[in-house]
Amino acid sequence: MARRKRLHIGSSVESFLAEEGILETSTLKAVKAAIAWQIAEEMKRQHITKTSMAERMKTSRSQLDRLLNAGRDVTLDMIARAASVLHKDLVLELR
Repeated sequence: MARRKRLHIGSSVESFLAEEGILETSTLKAVKAAIAWQIAEEMKRQHITKTSMAERMKTSRSQLDRLLNAGRDVTLDMIARAASVLHKDLVLELR
């Protein structure tokens, strides 16, 4: 009986990123991008414009754009305010 070929050769993406020393940075960027996408989708669903969202968050449109583009200086406070405006819960956990 012939042996099956291995379909997946090598390490996982996570182990590669860890070896390169960029796992934490990459994970943080991915989380920010996912949150930004969720906020943008919820804004669309609720028919909230960027201008209106920024006003409701008591921030500038440029700050909101940084949030939606998963910018480097996005704070938990900014994410929490966006969640509150959208009537959503922000859930964080350590694993």
